[in-house]
Amino acid sequence: MTPSSQSSPVETRPGWHAFFSESVRFVLAPLILLFSGFFTANFIISGEYTWPRTSRTLALTLTVLILSREFVYKEQLSHNDSPGRARSAVLYSCVLPYVLGVVVMLILWAL
Repeated sequence: MTPSSQSSPVETRPGWHAFFSESVRFVLAPLILLFSGFFTANFIISGEYTWPRTSRTLALTLTVLILSREFVYKEQLSHNDSPGRARSAVLYSCVLPYVLGVVVMLILWAL
């Protein structure tokens, strides 16, 4: 056996994977989180707590949590980033747009 055959193969990702992961982090996740924060605040402020609206809000919240963890946090960890850097990616790509959506709803409600 030669030393080169014993080494582990280097994992290379196709170009579309890098494009997809960056577009999710910088475009798709912030847009989804912005609208999610807006509609969740709308649900809380409206006071109309029917089962269909409550189940939609719970499903939206669960979807947002899965999106944030699987497609932003874990993707950053797979790029060999530190956990602190992955958390900051979640903060900037997910938490800030969500809070911005809540703030927009509160401003519109106050008008």
